[in-house]
Order: sequence, then structure tokens, then C-alpha cells
Amino acid sequence: MIFSTEASGTPCASRPSVPDRLRTLVLGAMGGLTLAACPLSLAEDPRRNATVKAVEKVLPTIVNIQTEILVERGGYYNDLLWDFFGPYYRKRPTRSAYSLGSGVMIDDDGYVLTNAHVIRQADRIEVVLHDGRVFEAQAFAGDNDSDVALLKILSDKPEKFTAVQFAKPDDLLLGETVIALGNPFGLGSSISKGILSSKNRRPEVDGMPLEIADWLQTDAAINPGNSGGPLINIQGEMIGLNVAVFKDAQGIGFAIPMKRVTSALGEIFMPEFLSGLWFGAQIDAGQSPLRVAAVQPGAPADQAGLKAGDQILSVNDYPPGNIIDYFTELTRNRGRGPVTISVLRGGDPLTLTAKLEPEENHYNADLIRRRTGITLQPLTQDLRRYFGLRGVTGFIVASVEPQSPASRTRIQEQFVITAINGRQIQSITDAAKLVDSVPPGGELILQALFQRQLGTLISRRTIEISLTLD
Repeated sequence: MIFSTEASGTPCASRPSVPDRLRTLVLGAMGGLTLAACPLSLAEDPRRNATVKAVEKVLPTIVNIQTEILVERGGYYNDLLWDFFGPYYRKRPTRSAYSLGSGVMIDDDGYVLTNAHVIRQADRIEVVLHDGRVFEAQAFAGDNDSDVALLKILSDKPEKFTAVQFAKPDDLLLGETVIALGNPFGLGSSISKGILSSKNRRPEVDGMPLEIADWLQTDAAINPGNSGGPLINIQGEMIGLNVAVFKDAQGIGFAIPMKRVTSALGEIFMPEFLSGLWFGAQIDAGQSPLRVAAVQPGAPADQAGLKAGDQILSVNDYPPGNIIDYFTELTRNRGRGPVTISVLRGGDPLTLTAKLEPEENHYNADLIRRRTGITLQPLTQDLRRYFGLRGVTGFIVASVEPQSPASRTRIQEQFVITAINGRQIQSITDAAKLVDSVPPGGELILQALFQRQLGTLISRRTIEISLTLD
């Protein structure tokens, strides 16, 4: 135990150097001065450095993700029974295949951020919290292009969870200390430390570059199962989403930077993506307070007077803490009434009123006809049987208007449009959005299937047709 003299009036926090303390102790013992204890606990524990504090801050936000995929069980006799008695066979035998990954809580209501590939094709999802509690979760939304997905924890009673804090977009320093957290090899919460090696890598997988440029590179160990876990800085802020490692390489791991993650979240939490409501404004989910990133001309947000750069103060008098709060309040009345949005623009507060409307009111077959001259019709089961198009998905060309952009191409009635600009179309609304995204004078690439009768045979071909919009 270390002592100090009460008579000297020297507090523990301002103790003299070690030799001086020893001299004081000796003199105090000789002079009979009263001594008082000064505990070691007042000194900072040298083991609790910045790394430990960052981990303590973030670890409660980490979850382990366990997915179950039902796979058809093979085998000669099972296949034989299915081939001969498939319609009457009670069910195809299945077995379970399990995979493991990581995630991070981004909202206290139980929204978990992870990679889309972690939960792809999952029939059942469980998340294990840092404290050992296990919850079932459901896939809430995802984007394969950005490899970002959200899960929502399911609970019988209201629960509040610890959420991670996002770093500011592009707040990155080459060589700074970074920490990767996750669930490698299903071992449970694991931590590795390294530095930020690069801010703009575009790694290759099987010889092909991945879709997302400017990935973060680190030498912190990122192993199988780490995918979906956070990469954090020394302040305990999330700077990236762990995603990939180079096979046969050591000390090379990658993470999707937060600017890409928050951009994906901004697109996911657009009313058009989740609710089928047209609003036409994208929010920068990486800003706090939230800011408007872009406004679509002519959309309800534009008509209300919302502009890019506006800072969101409140929605229906509720100040949103994050993009999820904003989306929830914006779509609360399902477009059945006006929404009041308070913003800050150039230092001045403004109150705007917007009315969301169903997407099909704008993105519909009439928009496609006006811009292209093509009238599309859903390819129903009856039409598939009539035209002999069993197994084909797409939309059939019902008519082509004369003197229209489509009339200057090879497209004809009874062609089936299966994709636009390389993207498969699942609905007339999807097709209308793709058409509307092309400016006047821009090019639209239609993937069209057509067939013709050759005697008793049917010839079927798929071609690409380039169409320039007026």
C-alpha cells in the first residue's frame, strides 16, 4: 500500500515522484506524522487501453448468425419415387444445411446489418447475442449488388438492444488502427486487430472484379464467418462491413466502406423499395442529422418543395434518430394522408407537406406506352398456353404505336420482353421505372423473345433490340 502524509496536504492525484515519496515516508516515520492510505485504484489500469475500450463499446452490438437451408435429399430410390410418383409423393425428402456468419445491431429495435450472401436462400435464421440470448430473425430487406442486407429480430415482448455507432463517411486514415469483430468458423465473438492498408481496393474473385469499387483493405484477420461483422476504428465507430478474404493469402481482408453501406441503407429505406409508395427522395443514412441526398424531379417530394441538402428535423413532429425512424414515420399512414416534414435549409427552418401515393399511379403501362410506343401486357398462364410459352417469364407486346420510338425498331406484336437494360423485369412497375430512368435521347436495350412456326416445329430466339427514346 502507498501512503502519503495528511499533514503535508499532498493529494493522491498529485503525488510527488517515487524518490520523493520514499523520502517523505522515511521522514514521516521518524517524525511520527499521521499516515493515510492512498489506493492504487485511482491510477488508470494500463491494460485498459484504447483498443480494449473500443471493443468493450462495440462487442454488445455483435451477433452471430446461424442460417438453415433445406436441401432436397438425393439418392437413387428417392429420385425414382419422385420421377414416377412426384405429384402423389407426399413430399420431397429434405435435409438441413447450416451456415454461419456475423452481423451487427444498427438500431435498438433489433435491426441487424449483415452481408446479403450470409442469408441468401436461408429458410430459417437465428441470431445469438453477445450475452448468449438466442432470437429468431427474418430477412427484412437486402441488395445483392451492394451485398448489404438487414435482418429484424423477432421477439414476443418489447426488447431494446445496443446499437453500433457509425463513423462519418470517408473519415479514414491510412495506417490507422482498425479492429475486425465477428464469428469466424462459428467460434463465437472474435476480435482481430490491424491497420487500414488501403481505402480504394477493387478485389477480384475467380479472376473477375467484384461489383463494388473502393473497398477497404486491412491486415486484421478476417476469416470465413467474419462476413457481416463490423470493422471499427480505435474510437469504437464502425467504418466498414467485413465481407471477403483472398484465398491462399494472409493478412489481406476486405470490408465495404460505410459510405457504400449507408448508400445501400438509403436505397433500402425508400418508400418505393419497401412499401410500394412513391415519394422520390433519397436520404443520406450516414449523416446525423439526416440529410436529403437527391430528389426526383416531378415526384411528390419535389412537389412538396424538398431539396437535396435539406437537413431533416422532424417527420410528423417526430425527430428521427436514424434512417429507420425516418422511414417508419414517413410511411406510418400508408399514403392515406399528408406527411409534415420539417427541414433546415441554409440555417432557416421550413415546414413542408407531402403526399405519398401508390407507385402504380405513376409507374405503369401508360408511362411505358407514352415513352416507347409499346403496350405491354402481363404474360398470364392462359397466354403462355395459347402461345406455347410454358416456363417463359416476361411481358408480351400487345401493340406498337406507329411513328413511335418502338416502330423504328424490329420489335413486333407477340414479342415477349424479358429484360430491360440487362435487368429482368418482375412487374409493369419495375419496367416503367427502368424506362423512366432513361433521359430523352437515351438508349433502352430490350431483351425480346420471339418464335415462329417452321412446319411442325417452333423456332424460338432471344434478341437484343436497341431503342432510342424521344
